[in-house]
Amino acid sequence: MLLRVHALPNARKSEVVGWEDDARLGRVLRVRIAAPPLEGKANEALRAFLAVELGVAKSRVSLQKGDSSRFKAFEIPEMPLPWPF
Repeated sequence: MLLRVHALPNARKSEVVGWEDDARLGRVLRVRIAAPPLEGKANEALRAFLAVELGVAKSRVSLQKGDSSRFKAFEIPEMPLPWPF
C-alpha cells in the first residue's frame, strides 16, 4: 500500500495531525516530526515513527517518493487493520 504523507519537520514532538485533502495528491496524512530536515534526518525519523504507529517493522516501511519534499510517498506492504489514525 502506498501511504502519502505531508511531513512537517522541526516540530516540538512527533505526532499525527490527521488527514487532509491536497489538490494535486488527494488524501494525505499530515505528520509533525521532531527532527530537522537536514541530511535525511527527518526522513529517517518519519519512517521510524510511521513504523511504530502502524505496528510494522521499520524495514517494511520504505520511502518511494519525496526525498527532498514535504510531500512523501511511503510503501508499506502489510497494512494492519484497523488503522490507528
